[in-house]
Amino acid sequence: MELISYINTDSQTLDATFAALADPTRRAILARLASGEASVNELAAPFEMSQPAISKHLKVLERAGLISRGLEAQRRPRKLKAAPLAEANKWLENYRQFWEAAYQQLDSLLAEMKMNKPKKTSKKRKPARKKPKR
Repeated sequence: MELISYINTDSQTLDATFAALADPTRRAILARLASGEASVNELAAPFEMSQPAISKHLKVLERAGLISRGLEAQRRPRKLKAAPLAEANKWLENYRQFWEAAYQQLDSLLAEMKMNKPKKTSKKRKPARKKPKR
């Protein structure tokens, strides 16, 4: 992983993205919005929480730049904005590459150990001694 790629990443955006993703309700809202825009009521329907509670989650997602609010007459549909998720994915990709390289090294080491493993020689068993009768 390169330190430069971390430094070049907008830390505040990344922090806000991960903070928003930390909550399962917000992740579920994003998953729903991935299939298309939805109103607050549509987003609130699957959850057992009040509309103001859903609105708080939506504000967190908006501040993180993960969703946008449309304006259609009385309706204000929310839309997914994937750019911050792409930045988070880019940041995580460095770690995936790190772990992939580590696992490849481990695979190589295990393969080498298998190749160099001494073969077991079969030892002949000695016959069991009989106990003398008394």
